[in-house]
Amino acid sequence: MTATRRQALAGAGAVGASIAFSGAFTELFTGTAAARGHGGYGPLVPDPAGLLDLPEGFRYTVLSRQGQPLRSGEGPVPSNFDGMAAFRGGRGTVLVRNHENRYNGRIGVPVVEGLTYDPMAKGGCTALELDGRNNVLSERVAIAGTAVNCAGGPTPWGTWLTCEETEDRAGTNGYTKDHGFIFEVDGSDPHLTGAVPLTAMGRFQHEAIAVDPSTGIVYETEDAFEQPFGLFYRFLPDKPLGGTGSLRAGGHLQAMRVPGVPDLSRIQETGARFDRIEWVPVPDSQATTTPIRHQDFGRKGVTHAQKLEGCYWGGSSVYFVSSYARSAEGSAGDHFGQVWRYEPHRRRLTLVIVFGPGTDVQLPGESPDNICLAPSGGLMVAEDGDGAQHVYGVTKRGEVYAMARNRQNTGTPTSPTWGEFAGVTFSPDDATMYVNVYNPGTTFAVTGPWH
Repeated sequence: MTATRRQALAGAGAVGASIAFSGAFTELFTGTAAARGHGGYGPLVPDPAGLLDLPEGFRYTVLSRQGQPLRSGEGPVPSNFDGMAAFRGGRGTVLVRNHENRYNGRIGVPVVEGLTYDPMAKGGCTALELDGRNNVLSERVAIAGTAVNCAGGPTPWGTWLTCEETEDRAGTNGYTKDHGFIFEVDGSDPHLTGAVPLTAMGRFQHEAIAVDPSTGIVYETEDAFEQPFGLFYRFLPDKPLGGTGSLRAGGHLQAMRVPGVPDLSRIQETGARFDRIEWVPVPDSQATTTPIRHQDFGRKGVTHAQKLEGCYWGGSSVYFVSSYARSAEGSAGDHFGQVWRYEPHRRRLTLVIVFGPGTDVQLPGESPDNICLAPSGGLMVAEDGDGAQHVYGVTKRGEVYAMARNRQNTGTPTSPTWGEFAGVTFSPDDATMYVNVYNPGTTFAVTGPWH
C-alpha cells in the first residue's frame, strides 16, 4: 500500500474523539441501537492469551485454526481465511468459509472427489457445523480446486456463492481450467452443488455478491487491481429464486452506468444522488479475448470504481463498498472508504457514507472490506489496512466503535504485523458474531451482551 490513512493523518497532526464518518446513516439500519458509552460496548480489554481483544462482558471461542486436522480427516485446515456466512443447519449453525489461496497457497484446500474443479488450484471453501453452544460437530471440505476465493454472499435459499478474485486462464500458473467464476456451495451437503462454475455470471476478478430476495437478481462487485478499475454488475437469472441449481440455468450480465460519472471516486459529498441509473449489457461475459472492464460498452461507457469489495442486501436496497480510492494509482479522486446504496425500484444510487479523514489516528477505520448488518440494526465492518486491525461497528447515529482487535502478531516485537479481519457474520439467532482472521487463519465465535 501507499501512504496509509494513519500515516497521512499523523502527518497532519489529526486528533479527535471518534471516527469521522459522514452520511445518511439512518438509511442503513433497522431496529434500535441502545448505545452505551460512545455508541458501542466500551473499551477493548487486552486478551491475556494474545489472540482477540473484546469489550468487557464478551468472550470468544476459537473454532478453527489453519494447519490443524480437519475433523473429516481430509487433510489440514487450509490457510488464508476470508469471506464467510452462517446458515441454519439441522443441528445448529453451518459456517461456510472461503480460503483465498492462489496456485502457491501455503496450505491448500484438500482435493476431494466430486467437490474439486481444478486439482491444480489451491483455493475453495470449508464448512463447519456447530451446535447451539458453538461446539464444532464437523469440519470438512465444501469445494476445492478454485482460486483466490475472496468473498461472496448468501442466497435466499441458504447456499453460499463463493467468488474467485482472479482472471487466470488454463495454462497460467499451472492451472488446468479457466478461473474467474462464481461457484455455489451448499454447506450442509456440498455434494448437492459440487464444483460447477456459474459461467453466465461472468468471468472477472469477483469480490462479493448480494441477492435481491424479491427478484433473485444478483449484484456483483469487481475488485480489479489495475486500471481501468472494476465495475458494479447485476445478473438477471433466467430462473430466479428457484433454489439450489437455479443459477445454472443461465441469465444475462449487465454493468452499471451512472450517467455523467465515469468514476465513482469523483463523488465526495454524502447524500449525492443519481436517478435513472442505467444497466448496460456486457458484450462478452466470458472475457474470451478481453477482460470485461476493458470491453467496448459504447460511446457512453460504464462507471468504474477502485477497490469495490463488500456487498450486502438490506431492506429494499443493495449496498456496496469502495474500500479506498487513490488518485496516485489512477482514480479520479481520493477517499478512505465509501458505502453506496442502490435502490432497484427507483433506479437510484446514493452515496450514504464517506470514511474519514478527520479522525483520531489511534482508532480503527482504514479500508473497510467485508461488511454485514448487526443484530441491533447497526453495521459491523472488517478492517483491511495497515497497522492494528479491528472489527468496528457503526451505530445508526453515525458513532463508530471498536468491537474487536486482532492481537496475533505475525511480525516481530519491534515491527509487528497483524492480519486483517474477514468474513464477519452473525448466527441465524443473532446470538453470536463469527469472524475470521486472515493470517494466521483463525475463526472466532464471539458471544456476549449484544444489544
